[in-house]
Amino acid sequence: MNERKSGLLLDADMVRRLRSALTASGAELFSLLQDPVAEVLRSLLKNSRLSEDHLLVLLKRRDLTEDLLKAISQLKLGEGSHRIKVALAKNPGTPGTVLQSLLPQLYLFELLELCYLPGVTPDQKVAAERVILQRLPTTAMGNKITMARRGTATLVDALLKEGDIRLMEPCLQNPRLREVSILQFLNGPHATAETISVIARHPRWKQRPNLKMAILKNRKTPAVWFTVCLPTLKTQDLHALVASRKLAPGQKQLVDEEFKKRGLS
Repeated sequence: MNERKSGLLLDADMVRRLRSALTASGAELFSLLQDPVAEVLRSLLKNSRLSEDHLLVLLKRRDLTEDLLKAISQLKLGEGSHRIKVALAKNPGTPGTVLQSLLPQLYLFELLELCYLPGVTPDQKVAAERVILQRLPTTAMGNKITMARRGTATLVDALLKEGDIRLMEPCLQNPRLREVSILQFLNGPHATAETISVIARHPRWKQRPNLKMAILKNRKTPAVWFTVCLPTLKTQDLHALVASRKLAPGQKQLVDEEFKKRGLS
């Protein structure tokens, strides 16, 4: 009997909460946004007093179901609000299909912010990076420079490979830039005497042994860097440099002169 009475009370409480969700005033809705039951939250979406501010508060919750987030994305209120689109994109529970439709509508640095958001899922980050990469060819240089300084490892790698001298310094300063990205650039088609020199003189990268050898093996490297770097190399590295057969005639001559200085000719 007591169990039946308890069940009836629970049902009555649920009916009350569902009715409140449908009829509550704008101010009352804010307290109802914290209800743990998905059915109550879904009823809230049907309330005519529901506003953008209510949805923004709701979307801060990290326990919303995919179905509820999809329902929010389909509301007319959400379709007309950029802030709601951003909040949906930032919610880790937002379904992938919804996220894919939202990301192209976000601004460049909103996408970058999404990459660094605490709790962001790997899929969200990769999807945001992909949209940014698609936009890079038409992105203004000022924004590219900012992106080079602040971008993820994937983004700074793409910007470095463009080979634009204006992007070199901000890319090299980015703490997320990987050495392998610089090696790929030095061995790629876009390295020039000028961009190689930026790397060769950079305080963070100039002493890296692998980078130093990659710089010396590039036919476009100016002679001054042979003058600076050759005396610091081990003899076995000098032999490896000659054996690579990548040197221009003038570069090879400088290596031969270093051998002679060491009495190894």
